[in-house]
Amino acid sequence: MSTADPNPEKDLSAQNLPGQRGDAGEEVRVQRGMFGANNGGDTSGYGGLVRSVRLPGPATRPYGGWFDEVADELEGALEEQDLLPANAIEKTVVDRGELTFHIEREHLLRVARTLRDDPALRFELCTGVSGVHYPGDKGRELHAVYHLRSLTHGRAIRLEVSAPDSDPHVPSLVSVYPTNDWHERETYDFFGLVFDGHPALTRIMMPDDWQGFPQRKDYPLGGIAVEYKGAQIPAPDQRRSYS
Repeated sequence: MSTADPNPEKDLSAQNLPGQRGDAGEEVRVQRGMFGANNGGDTSGYGGLVRSVRLPGPATRPYGGWFDEVADELEGALEEQDLLPANAIEKTVVDRGELTFHIEREHLLRVARTLRDDPALRFELCTGVSGVHYPGDKGRELHAVYHLRSLTHGRAIRLEVSAPDSDPHVPSLVSVYPTNDWHERETYDFFGLVFDGHPALTRIMMPDDWQGFPQRKDYPLGGIAVEYKGAQIPAPDQRRSYS
């Protein structure tokens, strides 16, 4: 375990508590109140809370433990393919004892294939892709986060790519990790990320004629009608009241 791992029993400083980043990292928004609600009276006592929401910044060498070994091997394998690592890896983040490579989306396929096939890396399993929407992260509002595991070496890392709202396209990894098939469909369904090259990118949870992407942060939380083919269910505040 690296010395940067949060361990409240050892160090109770504010910088070491989950959810706290101080002034480090990249600010993506400022949250007011506890839950972001602003259309009613404050009954929680947290209405005056102002918190800066930040993403962790790039780490500097040495990363610690086997993180340096993985980073060195990945960079070396990319160089062997005549690809400068700096052109493919936007930044490397070590945060809360976890390793994340932020990858330029046009190089995602090659990086994923390298991580899977290189004998010293062997990240054979992708356990899924998660979508994230940061409306304040201008030019890269949509993020796709991939969780990779090496069964050979007993390691876990993360890949992250970003795309703007205006061009929500990232390459599909189904050709490298077939298990991503339904995960990419779910992320498309809820966040609107378009996975280019996916064999059948259709909605998987919402009706196929649904408008919008319900897990984006600018999507209404309530008061909208539920629409299906040939039917419409009124929004909760427009339904008949029995009280």
